[in-house]
Amino acid sequence: MATGRLGLGETLGALNAALGQGGPLWFKETRARHLRARDFLAPRRALQARFGDQQVPEPVVTAVAGLQGPGVAPVLRCAPTPAGLALQLRRPAVFERVLSSVAAYAAPAAYAAPGPHVVLHCAALRSAPCTLRLSQLRAVLVADHLARALRARGVTVRLVPAARDPHMRTFLQQLRVEWPAASKRAATEAMRSRALAEHTSAHDGEVLPPGILGRVCLKELVEKQGRSAGYDPNLDSCLVTEDLLSLLAELQEAVQNWPEDSSSGVAGTPDPGTDSCIVVHVVSCEEEFQQQKLDLLWCKLDDQAPLRQKHLVCGPVKVAGGPGTLTAPEYYELRLAQVCKASALKHGGDLAQDPAWTEIFGILSVATIKFEMLSTAPQSQLLLTLADSSVSTKGTKSGTFVMYNCARLATLFESYNHSMEQGLYPTFPPVSSLDFSLLQDEVSARPGQLAQAGGLAFPSQHPSLPQGEWLLLFNSILPFPDMLSQTAALAYTAPGLHITAHTEMVCKFLVQLSMDFSSYYNRVHILGEPRPHLFGQMFARLQLLRAVREVLHAGLAMLGLPPLNRI
Repeated sequence: MATGRLGLGETLGALNAALGQGGPLWFKETRARHLRARDFLAPRRALQARFGDQQVPEPVVTAVAGLQGPGVAPVLRCAPTPAGLALQLRRPAVFERVLSSVAAYAAPAAYAAPGPHVVLHCAALRSAPCTLRLSQLRAVLVADHLARALRARGVTVRLVPAARDPHMRTFLQQLRVEWPAASKRAATEAMRSRALAEHTSAHDGEVLPPGILGRVCLKELVEKQGRSAGYDPNLDSCLVTEDLLSLLAELQEAVQNWPEDSSSGVAGTPDPGTDSCIVVHVVSCEEEFQQQKLDLLWCKLDDQAPLRQKHLVCGPVKVAGGPGTLTAPEYYELRLAQVCKASALKHGGDLAQDPAWTEIFGILSVATIKFEMLSTAPQSQLLLTLADSSVSTKGTKSGTFVMYNCARLATLFESYNHSMEQGLYPTFPPVSSLDFSLLQDEVSARPGQLAQAGGLAFPSQHPSLPQGEWLLLFNSILPFPDMLSQTAALAYTAPGLHITAHTEMVCKFLVQLSMDFSSYYNRVHILGEPRPHLFGQMFARLQLLRAVREVLHAGLAMLGLPPLNRI
């Protein structure tokens, strides 16, 4: 049997290469009605643009059908259809390859070569938690999630500024945000001298407000960078304070002194004047103007400031039917109270007095908040609804729903282990002995249903509707490593000041995975009667759901959320 992790990226790359020169044509199917007959499609119109009105040459079709290579999924057949060139994989073989190496599909692909060092600076953490706005909270959660995704790919990341306020550290712990605590303050003497020199030469005799060391002109730098870079043309000067110099010194120290990275083994003190280090400032839209000042001030006062500084600007957060002045701690307390209330209605009694349940309530509250804050692209405006329904397990879009299905998976495997201890089921056999051809959770389609849906069956293939098992593997387990890699993909080298991130992908992925699993679990009885002739299919299904569990847990880890065994 072939080894190595199958990859959607590798498969799509090989399919497109087989069609010859030109842009990519193939795409992966995701909907059940299309997956009845095909897994990938090259649309007819795109093929006509490539090959003219003639049919795709037979040698090309043959080459596609015989594709092989590292990471390329095995092909069953490829044939022209009215919709285009349709391809179906050898599904039992794909099941076997994936489910025999579950751990390989629960992590992103690491960079082939050591990537750049990344400093993530979150300006919101310079505030006190009691004044932290919802838009600033969003920036904090985006920065934390992005750091986890980058580190999972082997990127060395440092986080700035350190959380020196003890109340902020407590609040971050409640939110399950991993951020460095107070560290030794970096020396600011050199920057202070440079700032005073700039002030003296440009603004001699100016009377400064209390606490202001000087005013540094930035106009020249703005003009040098050019408006096309994205700097606000209204930037003219910056008032320098001790706090500002302390932050710049902390950024400078983070850039110039890198510890050995424990995950990738890359030691390092990259040259600050080269492209080996990138600074990404994660800011709310209200803080962007001030952050641009800080960016330019750093370049003005430090000749060794990194060449590449990018701004990831998070859009505004609006509250539907709620107070516009709601702070982040108030938002957290509201969600916690709603979770406790919903649990009291479900279980009865006051479970909030039980320490075990108290921890669960805290996790559910944070899950609700993170899925609300991170399910929308960070650059877009976010609209929050504060109603109690946001923490219900019946809503399929919430973090609570995802955690509920995580608990259902835990209960399933606890039930199997308990039944095994009682002698009802045998111990789990070696994965190599499982028959994955038994994963055929399908129902027959009605005559004519395929034509109505626009699908076409291949010769000798019976029309059928995949109802869960192939959907779970093809839409959730197989694509998971690629999705994680895309989450950590930042266009460092793109021109301009601003950068975009795809931090919404993990939350959306986990919600869809939970919906597909819930639909499958509600319909299929996994732990059947203890009869030997049924064990083969039961174990194949359990191995599939083991993979679902691993992917779900890995996705939650990217959000700083532990899996729950009960809810």
